Amino acid sequence: MNFEMIDGFFRQYLLGTTGIKSRDQKRREANQKRGSQPFDSGRDPVKASASLEQLFGEFNWTSQLAQATLFTDWGKVVGADSAEASYPEELKNEVLSVRCRSTAWATQLRLLEPQILEKIRTQHPDVVVSEIRFIGPTAPSWKKGPRSVPGRGPRDTYG
Repeated sequence: MNFEMIDGFFRQYLLGTTGIKSRDQKRREANQKRGSQPFDSGRDPVKASASLEQLFGEFNWTSQLAQATLFTDWGKVVGADSAEASYPEELKNEVLSVRCRSTAWATQLRLLEPQILEKIRTQHPDVVVSEIRFIGPTAPSWKKGPRSVPGRGPRDTYG
């Protein structure tokens, strides 16, 4: 008997009695468990656009992405002049809140609400908007500090 044969018998004896495996044997078994071999099915290259679509769907980002697209394309929906005077703030429960520069712009855009809703439906079909709330600028608050007195506040401020 030569040395290699004795070594092989000894390794088989150790494996059978103690379960000791060589590093190479452990690596081979781990690769077999994984089941992935080079050039197997499922190992083909994947396009970046397909993997991004899968990622967006997995994390439910498609609705947020469609909403962000509507917010960035606001000028295309309402026109350049109206976009300079207004911007969308939030979309919650199918209600789009739009902040306007003045109450006159808010009133003007309220009159155009049906046309704006139709444009949103055609240009951004993934975004569900059933109502638009146009909000004018807010007046400043006169209550400052922890010791404010209840009441109507200053009277002759706007003369």
